[in-house]
Formats: sequence, structure tokens, C-alpha cells
Amino acid sequence: MTTSPPPNAAIVTGASRSIGRAIAERLARDGRSVVVGFAHRADEAATTVQAITDAGGRAVAVRGDIADGDTARRLFDVADTEFGGADVLVANAGISALGPIATFDDGAYDRVFDASTRGTFHCLRTAADRLVDDGRIVTLSSTAVSTATPGMGVYLAAKSAVETLTRVAAKELAPRGITVNAVAPGLVRSEMFAKGKTADQLVAIERAAPGGRLGEIDEIADAVALLTRAESSWISGQVIRVNGGVA
Repeated sequence: MTTSPPPNAAIVTGASRSIGRAIAERLARDGRSVVVGFAHRADEAATTVQAITDAGGRAVAVRGDIADGDTARRLFDVADTEFGGADVLVANAGISALGPIATFDDGAYDRVFDASTRGTFHCLRTAADRLVDDGRIVTLSSTAVSTATPGMGVYLAAKSAVETLTRVAAKELAPRGITVNAVAPGLVRSEMFAKGKTADQLVAIERAAPGGRLGEIDEIADAVALLTRAESSWISGQVIRVNGGVA
């Protein structure tokens, strides 16, 4: 009797652009097929898929709002159909909305928690049933959770919940050999970070960073890739702050 080899495929949510795209392309360079999850930007998701296939990899894009539980199930359905299952899940999708707690809008609050917290919950719940044994799960948080930065209260509350879900899921899934960790980027040169900031503000922030520079999205993708490898089997329930030395 022969058995099928375990899958070598990753599901990455929010993978049409920025950090999500970098993660998808990095995992593809490691030899994994990739399900590129996205919500709105079909053209950018297609660009991610094209970049992976042009480099000799395999990828397919799946559209859906991760705040809807059916989207998480569909991502795994596609992984099963196209690649024989998934052994890696990266719950990257999320949005940022800034503003003081005193004036924060209810609708914006719902959108932030739906994308970051509810979406991560749906990913973890589905992965608990569908990810293969000895699989790897990585969620995305933020270094600013530990600094309680003013103006980021709602976003950081959502990411704090992500970190708690991550630590609990790590314990619940440990009997199956599945590791669950969070990567918490610091100041990273990205479209999301630059939004609403002037060129002078960006320069000042960069100069004030411990290393005198911002991080790059590829450095976040490298950290995620490290946590998906077989050698990371004894790392679980951790929040890895990838921030160049920010306290």
C-alpha cells in the first residue's frame, strides 16, 4: 500500500500586495505552491500569481472576504483541489485605521476587527480541522502592541486579540505537531505605513529608528518563512517581534 506524500503548499491571506505578496513569493521560492487569498484587488492578486509562476512556481488566486467564514473554507478547498492540501497557513489579511479612541468611528472599528481578528479566527478555526499534521501557522501582529502607541488603540486592540488567539491555538494544536506563531513587524517601508505621512515625517521616523532605517517587507517575509520550516518545530506560541531592535 502506498501513501500520498504530504502537501507542500501554503495559504496566504491578504497576499495581493505589500507584505502579503512578499510572503507568498518568499514561500514559493522555498518550493511551496501558494493559494493567494485576496479581497478586492484582483489585478494585484493576478500579479502575485504571475510573479510566482514566472519564477517556475505554482500559485492560484482565490477571492473572498476573510471576515466571512466561508472564505477560509474555500481557501482550503482550493488548496485540496489544486495542490493536494496545505501544510502552511499565513493569516496576514488586515487593515489599519488610525485615530484617537475618543473620536474613533464605530464603522471603522468593525472593519478593523473584522479583517484582523475575525479573519484570523476564521483561519485558525478552519486550519484546526483542515491543516495537515505537523503543519505551520503564522499570524501577523504588530510591534506597536507592546508600545501602546497613541492613535492606534483600535488597531492594536485587534492585533492583541490576534496574539491571544495565536498563543491559545498553539497549545490546542500542539498534539498534532502543528506550530502556531505570530510575526509582529515594526516600522516597515510599505504602502500602509506611508499612508497619511509627509515625506519629512517619513524621513524623521527613519532617522529615529535604532538602526537608522525602516525595515523592508522582504525581511518580514523571511521571518515568516523561517517559522514555516521543519527546523522550527520547537517554536510555538511565540510572538516574534521583527523590528530592528525597537524596545
